[in-house]
Amino acid sequence: MHRSHRFLVPVLLPAFLLSACSSDSSSDDEESADQCREYTSGDSSDAVDVSGTFGETEPEATFEAPLDVDGLQRTVVDEGDGESTQPGDALSTIVTVYNGTSGEYAFSENAELAVGDEQIFEAFAAGIECVPIGSRVVTVASVADVYGDQGNPDLGLNATDSMVIVTDVVERDVPPEPAEWTENVPEVEFGDDGTPSVTLPDTDPPGDLLLTVLEEGDGQEVEDGDAVTVDYQGTSWDTGEVFDQSYGKEPATFTTSGVVEGFEAALVGQRVGTRLLVSIPPEFGYGEDPAAAELGGQTLVFLIEIKSVE
Repeated sequence: MHRSHRFLVPVLLPAFLLSACSSDSSSDDEESADQCREYTSGDSSDAVDVSGTFGETEPEATFEAPLDVDGLQRTVVDEGDGESTQPGDALSTIVTVYNGTSGEYAFSENAELAVGDEQIFEAFAAGIECVPIGSRVVTVASVADVYGDQGNPDLGLNATDSMVIVTDVVERDVPPEPAEWTENVPEVEFGDDGTPSVTLPDTDPPGDLLLTVLEEGDGQEVEDGDAVTVDYQGTSWDTGEVFDQSYGKEPATFTTSGVVEGFEAALVGQRVGTRLLVSIPPEFGYGEDPAAAELGGQTLVFLIEIKSVE
């Protein structure tokens, strides 16, 4: 599965998962992102039965509504046989939500999630933290504890309702390994205002994921799952046009697990201060279907400067 987002702007996760700063009142501000939190099962989470083939959308959750909840509860209904997830892991999941008060189905969606990502509401993070790959997890919570007093009317979830979340932890995402880019490397020049110009060679786009380091940094190494601040410029090899960049604006910050696979692969293992070029074929970008995404079917070239790592 390919991550879905608007270029490199951090709108990287489905909106229903995202915490607006400290709006998740159930979050523990002192909990370290490099540790998994403790979750306990309860009468409510244990009362939910789930049917349907693992890894398919819209598993059916059966429970007696209205389902009362007392705090956040988590039950691993089917334990997988893979390795346990760890902070920093990027995961392919299927997240399905029901209104626990009415019993009505709300939605189901494929989602690429990272363990320890502080942008994610705790009720959703509970479905992926420190569980074996291949697990199906039920989490129950109060809607108000997740979305606040306004609830989430777009999903049919009022603040006074409870919610049931079923998470299938399908697989761990492993970024591809770029090959060294030695032939037909674009020329890069910087103007007086610091804005770069990338000149593509008059050749067909490479079919492989390629990377060349223009300037080696000596700062902290980027690890999978880190939050990284970069300057970048993206050029389509198909059109020759710049489709997005941070130059002339502000550097962008996002987690490595929140961007397309080719961009992630270019960052992980590099050091702060590094300047590089990466050519990303559609397979590791926005997919090969031009109708599925604005940049679908296109080979992308990114100039990236790594500013800092958190």
